[in-house]
Amino acid sequence: MFLIDTKQIGRKGGLPNADYQIQFLQIAGGGGGGPYTGAGGGAGGYINSYASETSGGNSVTAGTYGATTGVVLAVTIGAGGATSNSPNPGNQGQDSTFGNLLSNGQIITSDGGGLGAFGRVPGFQGAPGGSGGGSSNNGLGNAPINQGTPGQGSNGGRGSVSGYQGGGGGGGAGAVGSDGGNGSPGPGGNGLSSSITGGAVTRAGGGAGVTWGGGSGGSGGGGGQSTPGTANTGSGGGGAGYPSINPGGGGGSGITILRMLTSDYSGTQSGGSVATSGSDTIITYTGVGSYTVTA
Repeated sequence: MFLIDTKQIGRKGGLPNADYQIQFLQIAGGGGGGPYTGAGGGAGGYINSYASETSGGNSVTAGTYGATTGVVLAVTIGAGGATSNSPNPGNQGQDSTFGNLLSNGQIITSDGGGLGAFGRVPGFQGAPGGSGGGSSNNGLGNAPINQGTPGQGSNGGRGSVSGYQGGGGGGGAGAVGSDGGNGSPGPGGNGLSSSITGGAVTRAGGGAGVTWGGGSGGSGGGGGQSTPGTANTGSGGGGAGYPSINPGGGGGSGITILRMLTSDYSGTQSGGSVATSGSDTIITYTGVGSYTVTA
């Protein structure tokens, strides 16, 4: 399978031999938050080609997808990272994909959100992802930064550099996760708003880093303390506070939305819900599905 580089689809127009163009928003599953004064999970990778809206990390608008007659576009939606208990970190979000599964076909892949670190142990890192997960509270002064995928998301926040409280917030599609402080949690990074469905909706917020309690998730569905990211937003789950029996919140599942002229819409799809806005048809997928291209 061919993985499209989002930098290469940064130009409008898609394939030169395409019969028509499909605009899309695709978000992967968010990462799970870490337990025991843990860090927040990062949002799933956010790739947007609608109008002039930005993709994750406030990057350029992705190019539209060139639809060729006879091709079946397969859609898979990434699950959010599962909840976790001490002494484990959160779990990584899963990728979302859509595209032509033929050997030379184009596949759009959004990377799953980075997991949030387990707290109470210095230097636990979490993981990179579509948006990076937060690092744990860190008394060593060298808390790492978990990177978001370029063109898809933002970096996670670091844990506190003194004491053993203050997990970093997970990165959101629109902003980095904040660093935690000694006794203060790191909020999750904010998500991004899109009007691809006809009205503005914010998705893909980062999960909250937590101290003994508290912690706020990023806008767009990021989980707060011990709470999951909102389903079908790709948002990160929140870290858990003390005691260690409290699990971190799971990540929110992803979503794929396709938008095209109604005059181009083939009428052949499975697994999605179909709506219209003005002269366009919109298909929203929250699970496995497909769309068959006809001219």
